[in-house]
Amino acid sequence: MDSERAGRGVWALTTGDPLVLGVDQGTSATKAILVDVAGEPVARASAPLAQRHPGPGLVEQDGEELWRSVLDAVSACLSGVPPGRVAAVGLSVQRESLILWDGASGTPLSPLVSWQDRRGADLCARLSASGAAPMVRRISGLPLDPMFSAARAAWLLGHHGTRDGCRLGTVDSWVLSRLGAGHVIEVGSASRTQLLDVRARRWSPELLELFGVPEETLPRVVPSAAPQAHADAAALHPSLAGVPVGAVMGDSHAALFAHAAGRPGRVKVTYGTGSSVMGLAGPDAGGDEGLCLTIGWQDGEPAYALEGNVLAAGATLTWLAGVLGTEPEELARLAARGRRGAVQLVPAFGGLGAPWWDDRAVAVMAGFGLDSRREDLARAAVDSIALQVGDVVAALERAAGPVDELLADGGPTANADLMQWQADVMGRVVRVARRPELSALGAAHLAGITYGVWSRRELSGLPRHGRCYTPGLPVCERRRALAEWHSAVARARHRTSRSGGAEAEASDRGS
Repeated sequence: MDSERAGRGVWALTTGDPLVLGVDQGTSATKAILVDVAGEPVARASAPLAQRHPGPGLVEQDGEELWRSVLDAVSACLSGVPPGRVAAVGLSVQRESLILWDGASGTPLSPLVSWQDRRGADLCARLSASGAAPMVRRISGLPLDPMFSAARAAWLLGHHGTRDGCRLGTVDSWVLSRLGAGHVIEVGSASRTQLLDVRARRWSPELLELFGVPEETLPRVVPSAAPQAHADAAALHPSLAGVPVGAVMGDSHAALFAHAAGRPGRVKVTYGTGSSVMGLAGPDAGGDEGLCLTIGWQDGEPAYALEGNVLAAGATLTWLAGVLGTEPEELARLAARGRRGAVQLVPAFGGLGAPWWDDRAVAVMAGFGLDSRREDLARAAVDSIALQVGDVVAALERAAGPVDELLADGGPTANADLMQWQADVMGRVVRVARRPELSALGAAHLAGITYGVWSRRELSGLPRHGRCYTPGLPVCERRRALAEWHSAVARARHRTSRSGGAEAEASDRGS
């Protein structure tokens, strides 16, 4: 358990102004922050959450352990805060993960099957072979891929069965059920299940039939702001009795809200276990460039977004650190001494996400030889994060227009070498968020707007970004780096790259 008071937090906690609690339930930890009337964090805490890997491609978590991590993070964050100070709670969550539970007792009937889990790959392959992929994308806005919830829903129901009163839901559904909200799901999380008609914002009969999911097991779809009037935060902590849950958002959606305060034309990347590149768009935006149409949030009219998902970012560093018998933090220090480009690592541990969406891709390490060192492997792992993000930004630019700068958040943004390489391989400015916990902050900001702690206009004027990285790599070197990377990607996909040149050109535009 980690907790701290942020900056002027001691002063803020002694005044009588209202506070907003933001809770971010993520893949590896739950984080909690207290936000003051100026929209700034004044206290924070986190609690770790373990993963299990019961077989190749299988990733699970324990639903009860997840709930305890939420309670532990909130308790530590609220230590010393008098009752009555918190005006609202905002919740952000990992997306696409699924759990089955008994509606009467609240007892889990299955593990929480992670968004990283690939057990739905065979079903997706069969559906794709049957010609269902275009229909799935047209209705859901998402490519037919096991990252999304629908194939895992079919697996859970097939292996754990259905019974009267069983409930199937995402992490927000699971947590909200513990808060007395009933069986509900926030619309942005629902848009990631691949069972929602993304434009109508209701469960699609065609997709439910395709995946064999009974609608009665699914939650009711609710807005992001004030998602359920009956939700009470008392179950999180005794001092929160009567405090409303003012907002629920997917973690990447909340980070975009915190970056841009709902303004269009901004593109962000959240670095985490995976990475999410997202920018606001209209409901008619296409996904032809390997992107997903998703609902960012709804507080009135829905805000749509285009998104590309990198499946392995921080997960790559965790894996290699384990192989080398070190820690991810040390891996970053090793990478700084490695030879850039000496080794290429394509971390397709469970296939490749955007813009390729190739679940047949395999992890590849290319270019290594007898002279390769630990430092070179570390360099390849760190650099792969930026190279994957660069591919998604290029696709987003082709789909929605020029991207002049990238707004970055997440723990890896503390790695200045990675951020400079990100700017270099894209030929674009990277602006890093002033605060690392943007998902929790975005959910807190929307909750505070919902319950009048501050206005959207007040929030939009807040300083949001700190350090800025300007590209400094010559165009010829950028093109060579991208060509080497796309050659390695082609090996991972078992076919000759036909788009490497186009990707390089797209990344060079505006440089």
